[in-house]
Amino acid sequence: MLIGLLTAVAASICYGTGSVLQAVGSRRAARADSGSGVTQHGGPNLSSTAKAAMTWEFIVGTILDFVGFGLGALAARLLPLFLSQTVISANLVITAVLSVKMLGIRLSRKEWASIGVVCGALVLLATAAGHEGGHHADRSVHWWLLGVTVALMAGGTVAVRFLGARAAILAGLLSGLGFGALGVGVRILDGVEPFSLGALLADPALYAIVIAGAGGMYLHTVALQIGSVNGATAALVVGETVLPGAIGVLWLGDASRPGLAWLAVTGFLLAVAGAVAVAWYGSHDTPTPDPATPDLAPAGSAAR
Repeated sequence: MLIGLLTAVAASICYGTGSVLQAVGSRRAARADSGSGVTQHGGPNLSSTAKAAMTWEFIVGTILDFVGFGLGALAARLLPLFLSQTVISANLVITAVLSVKMLGIRLSRKEWASIGVVCGALVLLATAAGHEGGHHADRSVHWWLLGVTVALMAGGTVAVRFLGARAAILAGLLSGLGFGALGVGVRILDGVEPFSLGALLADPALYAIVIAGAGGMYLHTVALQIGSVNGATAALVVGETVLPGAIGVLWLGDASRPGLAWLAVTGFLLAVAGAVAVAWYGSHDTPTPDPATPDLAPAGSAAR
C-alpha cells in the first residue's frame, strides 16, 4: 500500500509539472500564430496543435507525462483504482501552484478553498482504502473498453473542432476520460503477470490503452491551448477519477476498509466536487501581465 501511494504521488507530481510546461508551450505557439492557426469555429487547428507540441516546454512536459504514465500504471496495479486515480488527480494542486509562478495566474480564494477540499478528500480516501481487487475481467469488458475508448476519443475530437474556443472544459473532461480508460486498461491487461507477448498483443485492452493515451494527450493539448490551465486540468481530474473508480468497485473487486465505506464515498465525492469547483471558478483565469514575458497571454486570446 505504501509503495503504491508513493508511486501515485510521484506520478501526480510528474503530471502536474508536465501540464504547466505544456500550457506554457501551447500559449507561446498560440501567440506566435497570431490568430492564423484557428478553425472557422475559433478553436486551434491541427497545425497549431502540432506547433505547440514542438516547443521545448511542451516536449519536456510530455516526457514528464510519459514518466508519470509509467508510475501511474504501476500504482493502478498496486492500489484500488478509486485511490490510485484520485491520488494521481492531485496533480491539480501541483498545476495550480506552478501556474501562479510560471503563467502569472492569480488564484481566487474560492479556487484555493476548492483545492483544499481536494487535498482533504485525498486524505480521507487514503485512510479508507482497503484491498485492491483482482486484475482479471471478462473478455467482453476488454472489448467494451476498446469500443468506448474509440467512441470517446473520435467523437471528442470532432466535437471540440466544432465547438472551437468554447470546448476547453469538454476537451479537458474527455481527455480525463481517456486517461481513466487507460488506467482501467492497464489494470486488466493480459500477458503482464506472467509476461506473455502473445497474450499481450491479442488483448483489446492494449489497443484501448494506446488510443486512450494518444487521444487523451491530443484533447488535453487542445484544452490547454484554448482555456484555463486550472479549469482544463480540473475537468481532466473528474474524467480520470469517476469512471475508473466506479469500474474498480463494481467489476474489479476494489474495496474500502471494513466499516469505512462511508468515508471512502465521502472522500471520493468531495474530491470530484472540489475538482468541479476549481474548473468552474478557474474557467476564466487570466495571467497577470508581466512585461518580461509578454507571450504568455491566455491561449484563447489569439482566437479572439
